[in-house]
Amino acid sequence: MSPTTAPSPSRGQQAATLAALAASAAAVADGVMSDVELAAWLEERRRTQPQRVEQVPFAELDGWRFEQRTGDLRHASGRFFSVHGLRVRSDFGPVPAWEQPIIDQPEIGILGIALREFDGIPHLLMQAKSEPGNINGMQLSPTVQATKSNYLRVHGGSAVKYLDCFRRPAPGSVVADVLQSEQGSWFLHKRNRNMIVRVGPEVEAGEDFAWLTLRQVNALLRQDNVVNMDARTVLSCLPDWRTDVVGVAGSLHTDTEIRSWITRRRAEHEVSVTPIGLADTSGWRRDANTVSHVRGHHFSVVAVDVSSGRREVAAWSQPLLEPHGTGLAALFVRRVNGVPHVLLRARAEAGFLSVVELGPTVQCTAENYAHLPPASWPPYLEEVRARRAGAVYDVLLSEEGGRFLNALSHYVIIEVEDEVPVVSDEFEWVSPRQVDELLRYSHHLNVQARTLVTALRSL
Repeated sequence: MSPTTAPSPSRGQQAATLAALAASAAAVADGVMSDVELAAWLEERRRTQPQRVEQVPFAELDGWRFEQRTGDLRHASGRFFSVHGLRVRSDFGPVPAWEQPIIDQPEIGILGIALREFDGIPHLLMQAKSEPGNINGMQLSPTVQATKSNYLRVHGGSAVKYLDCFRRPAPGSVVADVLQSEQGSWFLHKRNRNMIVRVGPEVEAGEDFAWLTLRQVNALLRQDNVVNMDARTVLSCLPDWRTDVVGVAGSLHTDTEIRSWITRRRAEHEVSVTPIGLADTSGWRRDANTVSHVRGHHFSVVAVDVSSGRREVAAWSQPLLEPHGTGLAALFVRRVNGVPHVLLRARAEAGFLSVVELGPTVQCTAENYAHLPPASWPPYLEEVRARRAGAVYDVLLSEEGGRFLNALSHYVIIEVEDEVPVVSDEFEWVSPRQVDELLRYSHHLNVQARTLVTALRSL
C-alpha cells in the first residue's frame, strides 16, 4: 500500500456505519432540528432566496456567443459548458440515426454531503439552494454542489462553502467517493464526483444549511420538488443500511452473472457519436430565442437572465435546455424467494462514456413516442400506466436546475407479482445488495435509476 492510500474500512467499521445510518433513518425523536422547525426553515429559505429568471433572446446573453464557423454556443472564457451538435447512430431504440444538440461540459464537478454525528446519530448537512431551472426556485441540495469553474471562481464570485471538506478530506473520513454520470441524452460524457464525508464538530451549519437525520431527508423525498437531483444521486451512494433486504442471500442471479450481463450489453450494443457544428445539426432550427426541433419534439435550447441574492454570483445569464413534456422513470419491484428485486434495463444513450448504464424499468417522455406505432414504444410502458394507481411511490421531481429549465419527471415505484416476464436481454432482475455493490463503482446505474434507488430506500 502506498503512503498516500488510505486503508480500506474493516468489516467492523462497515457494520458500525450501517448501524449508525439505520439509526438515523429510523430516528423517532427530532434531530438537531425538529420536523416543525425544518418545515419553518424551508419556508423561510424560500422567502429569503428570491430569484428572478427571465427568458431573453440569445443576443442578450452576457459572455455567451454563437461561433461564426460552427454555430456552437460557447462562453467567452472557454469554461463552464458549450452546446454543439451530435450525430448519432445506435441500435438501441426505435430510431437508428439522428442528430441533436448536446451539452458538452468536460469538467468534473463535486457533489458532496457532509455527515456528522449528534448524540451518536448521523446527520446530513443539506443546503437550501436556488437554481435557475427549478420550477419552484429553491430546493434541498448537497452540502457542496459545484462545477470546477465554480470552485475555481472563474465567474469571479464568492468561494464555495465547505469545499475543503471534500477536496481535502481527513484520513478515514470518506464514506463514498465515486464518479457518476448525468443524463446521457442531454450531456456528452458528463460526470460528477459524488462524495459523502464524515466531519467533526468544527463543521457547523451556515445560514442556508441544516443538519438533518436520514429519516427527515427520506420524508422530504416523498414530496414533489423538494430534494434536488444532485442530492438524490449522492444519497444513492450511501451504503444501503436496510439489513433486512441487503444482508441476506437469495439473489436471483449471481454477482458474476450480473456483471457479465452488463459487459455483454456494452460489448453488443453499437453506439457511434460524432460531434458536429450546432449550425449543421439536421432537423433543428435556430431563431432569435430558441434552438428547437423542427417538429417541436424533445427539447429546446433557450437563454435566461438570472438574478439571485444567495448565489456565488448575484446576477448572470446562461443557456438552458428546456425539455418538451414531463418525463417518466418507473421501477418494478418484486420479491424472489422473499428477497426484493428491481427490474433494470441496460440502456445505451448517446452521451454515456461507457455506452450502456442500467436505467429504470421504463424511462421516457411519452410525448416523444406519440407519432410512432405502439410497437415502437418503450417496453412495459403500458404496464406502468395500467398499474400506476397502485404505486408505492409516485412523486414529481426536478432534474438538474443548473442546466435544465423546468425539467420534471414522475418517479414511480410499483410492486408487481411474478407474472411480469423479462421481455428481452436488455432487462434483468437485480437484488438491492447487488445494486448497492454496483453503486460503489462508476457508470453502472444512470442518474434516473439512482434517484429511484434513493426513493426506494426512503420507503
